[in-house]
Amino acid sequence: MSSELTVIVLAAGGGTRMKSKTMKVLHPLAGRSMIGHVLAAAHALEPQQVVAVVGHQREAVGAHIHQAFPDVVLAVQEDQLGTGHAVRMAVEAAGTSAGTVLVAYGDTPLLSGESLREFVAEHDAAERAVSILSGIVADPFGYGRVLRNDEGDVESIVEEKDATREQREVREINSGILAFDAAFLGSALPRIGNDNAKGEYYLTDTIAIAREDGLTVGAHPVDDVMQTEGVNDRVQLARLGAELNRRIVEGWMRAGVTVMDPATTWIDADVVLGGDVTILPGTQLLGATVVGEDAVIGPDTTLKDCEIGPGARVVRAHGELAVIGAEASVGPFSYLRPGATLGVKGKIGAFVEVKNSTIGEGAKVPHLSYVGDADIGEGTNIGAGTIFANYDGVEKHRTRIGRHAKTASNNTFVAPVEIGDGAGTGAGAVVRRDVPPGALAVSSGPQRNIDEWALRKRAGTPQARAAEEALTGRPDAERDVAES
Repeated sequence: MSSELTVIVLAAGGGTRMKSKTMKVLHPLAGRSMIGHVLAAAHALEPQQVVAVVGHQREAVGAHIHQAFPDVVLAVQEDQLGTGHAVRMAVEAAGTSAGTVLVAYGDTPLLSGESLREFVAEHDAAERAVSILSGIVADPFGYGRVLRNDEGDVESIVEEKDATREQREVREINSGILAFDAAFLGSALPRIGNDNAKGEYYLTDTIAIAREDGLTVGAHPVDDVMQTEGVNDRVQLARLGAELNRRIVEGWMRAGVTVMDPATTWIDADVVLGGDVTILPGTQLLGATVVGEDAVIGPDTTLKDCEIGPGARVVRAHGELAVIGAEASVGPFSYLRPGATLGVKGKIGAFVEVKNSTIGEGAKVPHLSYVGDADIGEGTNIGAGTIFANYDGVEKHRTRIGRHAKTASNNTFVAPVEIGDGAGTGAGAVVRRDVPPGALAVSSGPQRNIDEWALRKRAGTPQARAAEEALTGRPDAERDVAES
């Protein structure tokens, strides 16, 4: 492969068939934008430079590209005058004059670096002026056909509408992805004309120019033709998204991950899974989520940009920007918001919400609680129905609970407050002041019972009758007989 490789990615078109305010190439699949997938494939070749041609919404597209790939050179195509014009803008921006130029499209999200590497390697080895990434398909209807001569070299590309009956029988199609000798491309671009119905400059015209110059044009059929398929509308977006997910899930299964139900499992491209991870039905692993070996995730779980330790168990939970330690347990029906951190062998149980809080090693928040802006120490147990009241109406405040503390049910911790190591709280306590280590905090007054309240205030109700039976020791039937 040429050490002087320039990759040009075309992303200037408006994508009107998407019927979207968002530029077509920015629509996401498997956690990346379409153009993000293409640029990742381009960078896998380790090229000398990558150039993206932007036009419509270029500020948004350019900012998005530079966020993920700061080294990409942006070339602006002010007016969309065809692919030949777009590549000319890219070559001028890059200053490319030698080596190999690969031209790809920003709406082909299944394109892989491996396929591009094989394509460019063959192009360089054959020393061609132009190479076409082609494909052999069962039904070529609608595609441009690649026409070869007896020596196997490409003579031309003919579009469906212009093809003869014999040419339409050809099953080798043009993907639009091309590789060029840079010197030839530099000489050919100014010679492309726009004498056509749309008045545009077509990059494929370089094939005829190369043949006129007596240079070689070839084609490299890619085994996986679907990699070259572009997205034009949301139907195709969904179809390619499902196919990309199928490939990702299958890849992880072959790498040693158990996926109970691939049809209901979605895994983004940047997710990393350890060996012997088990994924149960209805699970989505999104963004940059990392799952350690032997962890079990699901069913019905969504994790985005989370870190899950080895041997952890997460069931029917939703988490984002959270960290779950090794052998920890989460769920069911838990909500981990950004900044939630659970220590090794810790527990976040049913109907618990955690936000911007650290729960230490072996600590437990088992039931029906909200933990916001808190630090909970090692081995501490938080009673059911506990609320960390972190907001005073103006600012957020933090609660700190020490090691091996035991808090009772239905507590409210009014931040800022600190509970010492080994301290405890009584049931229903509202804790507004710091609790020293080892102390027990209670806040409710002594209990007072109002005798026979139900008999007086709820007379005639089942509640009153039950109370009277308990007080007299006689059921209603016996009392009725005695009174008669």
